[in-house]
Amino acid sequence: MKIQTLLHTADGISTWVGKAFAWLIVVLMLVVVAEVFKRYALNAPTAWIFDASNMLYGTLFMMGGAYTLCQDGHVRGDFLYGNFKPRTQASVDLALYVVFFLPGIAALTWSGWSYFQDSLAIHEQTFNADPLPVYPFKFIIPLAGALVLMQGVAEIIRCIVCIQTGAWTPRLKDAQESDVVAQQLEGSEYVDEEAIKLAIEKSIGMKG
Repeated sequence: MKIQTLLHTADGISTWVGKAFAWLIVVLMLVVVAEVFKRYALNAPTAWIFDASNMLYGTLFMMGGAYTLCQDGHVRGDFLYGNFKPRTQASVDLALYVVFFLPGIAALTWSGWSYFQDSLAIHEQTFNADPLPVYPFKFIIPLAGALVLMQGVAEIIRCIVCIQTGAWTPRLKDAQESDVVAQQLEGSEYVDEEAIKLAIEKSIGMKG
C-alpha cells in the first residue's frame, strides 16, 4: 500500500467518524429546545436532561478529535511556525508528537478503557430520579483515544515523509479554508493581485 493511500485511509476514517458524530449537535439542540419548552411552558422539567446533555456534548467533543487532527484544525501558536520551511515544520511536529502526543494519548486510551471496565462492572448510573447508564458514555473515552492515536500515527508518517521530500503530502480535504481567505482578500481595496495570489498559495501550502 502506498504511503499516500495509507494516509488518506486514516484521513477518511477520521473524517467519516467526525461527520457522523457531528449530527449529535442536532440531537442536542432538539433535546435542549424540548426541555426548555417543557420546563417553562408546561412546568414539567425532566430529571435526566442535564446528564443527557452533558453526555451528548462530551461525545460530540471527543469523537471530533481525530477529524480535527486530520484537517490540521487544532489551535497552534504559529507565530514562528508559519514562517518555517516544511522540513523544519515537520521536524518540530515530529518531536512534539513523539515526546508529548503519543505518551499522552496512549495513557488516555489505556486509562479510559480501565475507567469504562470499572463502570461497566457495577453498571454505573447517574444520580437522579430517572437514572441513566453511564458506562456507554465512558466507553467513548477509549474509543475516541484510539481514533486520535490512529490519526496521530498517520500524522507522524506525514512528518517523516515531509522531512524526506521537503514538502507536505496532500491531505484528504474537507472544508477549504483558502476559500475564506480568497473571499476576504477579494473585497479589499488595498491589496494588489500578486499579494492576493501569494496569500492564497500560502494558506494552501501551510500544511498539505
